[in-house]
Amino acid sequence: MGVAGVFFGVLVGWIIGSQQGSDRPAPAPVAAPSSAQAGGGQPAPPPLDESRASAMKLTAQQNPTDAVTRVQLANMYFDAGRFQESAEWYEAALKIHPKDVNASTDLGIAYYYMNQPDRALQQFDRSLAIDPRHTKTLLNVGIVRAFAKDDLDGAAQAWQLVVAYAPDSAEGKRAQQALESLRSAHPNVGAQGTGSKPSGS
Repeated sequence: MGVAGVFFGVLVGWIIGSQQGSDRPAPAPVAAPSSAQAGGGQPAPPPLDESRASAMKLTAQQNPTDAVTRVQLANMYFDAGRFQESAEWYEAALKIHPKDVNASTDLGIAYYYMNQPDRALQQFDRSLAIDPRHTKTLLNVGIVRAFAKDDLDGAAQAWQLVVAYAPDSAEGKRAQQALESLRSAHPNVGAQGTGSKPSGS
């Protein structure tokens, strides 16, 4: 059974940006498109509010040090499924505020949706350099490694860290569920313990 087949039912919708609340569902993973299609498809993302985006772009242009508006624009484009434009605005925000771990992780997620998993993992490494215990980043590291890189040991290592750092959090519970699903199909994966921080490709 393929990796995507093992995890799709468990992890669909788990690639969730730090900016997203429970009322803002994330798109399904796209690094394994055939699996996503087999799962029956996902609803189309809501269209972008172009007038609001235009007003916010004007605000950003008038305020070259305004990282907050740039992140908000990135979030809007992300929610609309326009990941290239979303990534551009996260990148712009990070030029102003490079230590924003949430924006950094959300940028990595945008790269993943652009089918650039190596770039996503590199960006997650930057997030973990800011905060090595950032559980949303570690959860997404595991998902990208499992879905896009077929790196089951790397995925397990990342999820083990999430469980170790925040076992009672939403991310910890999701990571534990992912580990259980992984080990049911591949009992020897991740048996070596948590190890060190996951590295990029």
